[in-house]
Amino acid sequence: MQSRLRVQGHPIQPMLVTFPFGLFVSAAVFDLTDVIGGPAFLGEVGYSTAVAALVAAALATVAGMIDLWDVPGGGTRRTAVTFNLVNAAMAGLFLIACLIRADAPQRGAGVVLLLTEMVALAVGGYGVALGARLMRRFDAGRREATTFDALTGVAGQTVEIARPRP
Repeated sequence: MQSRLRVQGHPIQPMLVTFPFGLFVSAAVFDLTDVIGGPAFLGEVGYSTAVAALVAAALATVAGMIDLWDVPGGGTRRTAVTFNLVNAAMAGLFLIACLIRADAPQRGAGVVLLLTEMVALAVGGYGVALGARLMRRFDAGRREATTFDALTGVAGQTVEIARPRP
C-alpha cells in the first residue's frame, strides 16, 4: 500500500506524527520543571509548546485520515484506525490540559495537569508502537540506496498527491 500524500515517494503522515509527539514530550518536560520548582516562565513555555503540538497533531490527523481511505480491510485497517484513535486520545488529553490552563493568569502546570500529560504520553507511546507496526507492514518490500549518492540526480516531482498504485 502506498500513501496518497508523498514526498519523494515517502508517506508524509509518519513524518508529521513525529512533530506533535516531540512537542508534547517537550511540553511535559517544561511543565515538570515548572512543577518541581523551576522558573515560572517554563510553565508558560510548556503551555505554548502544547498548543503548537495540538496544531501539528491536527495536521497529522488530516494526513492520516486521507491515508486511511486506502488502507486494506482486516487487521491492517484495524491497526490503522486504532493508531489514529490513540493519537487523537493523546491530543485530546493535552487539549483538556490546555483548556484548563487557558484561563489561568500564568498558565503554569499543576501536579494534576502534569499527571494528565504523563498519561497522555503513555497513550502516545502505544501510538508510536502501532505506527511502527504499520510502517513495517506498508514498507516491507521497499529497498532504498543508503549512501550519499542517493541524494544526487533527483528527477521528477518532489511532492505528490496522487491515487496510490495497487
